[in-house]
Amino acid sequence: MPFELFVALRYLRDGRLQTGLILTGIGVGVGVIIFLSALITGLQQSIVGRTLGSQAYVVVRPPEEMPRVVEGGAAPGDALRAVETERPPQRVRSIVRWREVEALLERTSGVVGVAPTVTGPAIATRGLGSISATIRGIELESYSTIVDVRGRLVDGTFDLTGFRVVVGTELARKFGVGTGGRIRLQAAGDRGGVYSISGIFDYRSRDLNERLIFVSLQGAQTLFGLDGGVSTLEVKGDDIFGAEDLALGIADRTGLVADSWMAQNRDLLVGLRSQSMSSIMIQVFVILAVALGIASVLAVSVVQKAREIGILRATGTRRSSVTRIFLYQGAILGTVGSLVGVGLGTLLAVFFAGLARNPDGSATFPVALTAWLYGRSVAVALGVGVLSAVLPSRDASRLDPATVIRNG
Repeated sequence: MPFELFVALRYLRDGRLQTGLILTGIGVGVGVIIFLSALITGLQQSIVGRTLGSQAYVVVRPPEEMPRVVEGGAAPGDALRAVETERPPQRVRSIVRWREVEALLERTSGVVGVAPTVTGPAIATRGLGSISATIRGIELESYSTIVDVRGRLVDGTFDLTGFRVVVGTELARKFGVGTGGRIRLQAAGDRGGVYSISGIFDYRSRDLNERLIFVSLQGAQTLFGLDGGVSTLEVKGDDIFGAEDLALGIADRTGLVADSWMAQNRDLLVGLRSQSMSSIMIQVFVILAVALGIASVLAVSVVQKAREIGILRATGTRRSSVTRIFLYQGAILGTVGSLVGVGLGTLLAVFFAGLARNPDGSATFPVALTAWLYGRSVAVALGVGVLSAVLPSRDASRLDPATVIRNG
């Protein structure tokens, strides 16, 4: 064992009360950091997962049709004609040469999945009941890279072949129909037909469960008269919070409209960032409190051990060795305190997560306890411990041996 480490351990053992108190303080501080980080990260992951569980990171679509100028009727003599700007009704339109665009997106850096879809409005009816619905035509294999639709099934199978559809739990409840039942879908242009329900999904969103209906891509093309086209290309990236940059890059390269989930959920994004900033501020103040606690304990230790330090210096111990003694103390306090904090923070997080449960059995307040969180917390505590010991160690190394021995 190095001489400096041996002396550092002896100093800590001699001041058991001080050592115990500062270890408790560090443990509580690290425990609070782990608890807050795990709670806020878990809540954010849950919110983002619920938000993006039903949508792509980026949706690429053709530009909207522009308003057109419509002249009024003929005016007598030299009178001016009335001119009006008329916005044409928006309709489901195909992306021009979408296969080439799809191949371009698949080669784009940061893209992990691309799914061609046809999305448009329709009316779903059964008997005397009717609901306005959003029809989404998909290729199951490609769309599964964007959204785990199979994992959301609660009844039946995800079979879209022929005139088969998959509907949400709320629509099935309102129509009083289950798998094997039939509904009619009617789109603009008097196109539609009768479809059999092959499966029922649950997106944990009442609106989606009521209005979203999946059909095959070919079926949607026929329903909206696109003849082999697609209205949107849905994209998933490798960085959920890099969706806006990805969308801007796609728009520049393709000339199409690219909407990211971040642009469509501005309020949610502001809330997530506010949560993160609040967590960071709390952690900064906790770290400062821990640093001041370690520094104050070591500063008191310098005063208490001044005579012993003077003797060590008088017997030939170098200043660098004295400095290392106190740096070792800071490192030991930071490491041991962080381990205590890891246990305390984990217990708090697990206990809090178990306080309330959703109807499906999941935690109302989920926590995200990860190896990265533990490693970062230990590293921060160790760094704070060492840095907090710098000033006390410098003061100890500068003590004059003759003066401290003479003055006792």
